[in-house]
Amino acid sequence: MAVGTGRLRCHGCGFVRGRRPARGPLITLDGRGMLCVRLLIKLRGVVAPAEPGTVVQVLTTDPAAPIDLPAWCHLTGHEYLGLVHEHPDHAVHALRVVADARATRPDRPWHLERDSGRDSQ
Repeated sequence: MAVGTGRLRCHGCGFVRGRRPARGPLITLDGRGMLCVRLLIKLRGVVAPAEPGTVVQVLTTDPAAPIDLPAWCHLTGHEYLGLVHEHPDHAVHALRVVADARATRPDRPWHLERDSGRDSQ
């Protein structure tokens, strides 16, 4: 995992998206080789301590990521920014951390913790 500021960059292929979606820190989570459950557990661990406004760039080879990442953002309230780049051997998605996100369980990030963030669903 790399932390820095700057434009969204596809780690490994050098792709840079034209416009920067946010000011502030940029965190890259290398989730290549991880499937949904492990990827979401790692993502939760990266997002939980991150400051609001932080952009998290997720490198993934999971074919379900285009469904799982937006669904997790919808569940938690974080802002899914979309697919940044699709490389032949991995894809790069981005999300923005929000201040009033709903917390999820550390061992099951697809389940909300009780009494977290916004009103329960």
